[in-house]
Amino acid sequence: MNKTPLFFLIILIFNLLSCSSNDNPEPSPAPIPVVDNFIRAADVSSLPLIESEGTIYKHNGTSENALITLKNAGCNTIRIRVWKNPSDGHSGLTEVKALALRVKNAGMKVWLTVHYSDTWADPANQTKPAEWASLNFTDLKTAVTIYTTTIINEIHPDIIQIGNETNDGMLWPEGKLTTNESQYLQLVQSASSTIRAISPTTKIMLHYAGIGSGATWYFNKMSSIDYDFIGLSYYPIWHGKVLSDVTSTINSLSQSYNKKIIIAETAYPFTLGWNDWTNNVLGAENQLIPAYPATKLGQKNYLIALKSLLKQTTNGTGFCYWGGEWIAFRGTQSTNCSSWENQALWDFSNNSLPVMEAFSQN
Repeated sequence: MNKTPLFFLIILIFNLLSCSSNDNPEPSPAPIPVVDNFIRAADVSSLPLIESEGTIYKHNGTSENALITLKNAGCNTIRIRVWKNPSDGHSGLTEVKALALRVKNAGMKVWLTVHYSDTWADPANQTKPAEWASLNFTDLKTAVTIYTTTIINEIHPDIIQIGNETNDGMLWPEGKLTTNESQYLQLVQSASSTIRAISPTTKIMLHYAGIGSGATWYFNKMSSIDYDFIGLSYYPIWHGKVLSDVTSTINSLSQSYNKKIIIAETAYPFTLGWNDWTNNVLGAENQLIPAYPATKLGQKNYLIALKSLLKQTTNGTGFCYWGGEWIAFRGTQSTNCSSWENQALWDFSNNSLPVMEAFSQN
């Protein structure tokens, strides 16, 4: 019997196996995606109103949807206020739901600020919705539960803020912290429990306007509340011009309460000029941090410095730029327009400003 063909067959199989081993090395492992948990947000609550009056936002001189400009800059979250029954419908549930859908479609997260009021709620004003004015405390808690349930079911936010700048509580007088602490805590707990039951993945924020000892006092009172994020407002004009004080507050709160901490509101001017005849909130050199002049570069560098500061603290988790969309949308002669246009994220020609670079992931 001739064994030569069998010999060559064995050699051929050996060579094929060798080629297979050499020509098909182990594939390289897929790169691990970078998780982007640092919140870079903008509050654009007035955008539907401003757009409804024909305003065109621009990027590099060309018209562009403001949400797309923010998204492309690196903004990953949009903050939106919600009023119960606003007199003109703006910032009401219907408008907010539509804006939230646009935000989600643009690939960003939704952060709702529920004022539990028909209008602005802040440290000096926490007026109950007119619809709730005559309710006793038990019924007021029920109203909070029902309203919070509706908001969660209609919008499904990623973050929800129980009240806005609630330094002295909300839903006054029943929920005034300094005079009715127990009732305020019950109102907040009613909202928190409702959110947890309906949407366990939604993060809950409590919000104090300011830094320092006041913030410590407030969050010490909140020890019984189930929440995720500490939110702080920081505006140099009102809360001090020393950025290291912000660092100290964040580190102190982090150590005491072990919560994620976000600068929930901040802003800075790119000019001390104005673009309409509405009095501006900020317009003097002595209202600035000396290292950051009121220039396009100064505005950008301020926000970059704040972002860097937050990233260097233990639980610093992000920031939100407030009023960036609030340009002089009713024309230069208006006396009923924007008191914030020199702190916006778009300039007096409606072009996006260099400060947008501060929203980058890096």
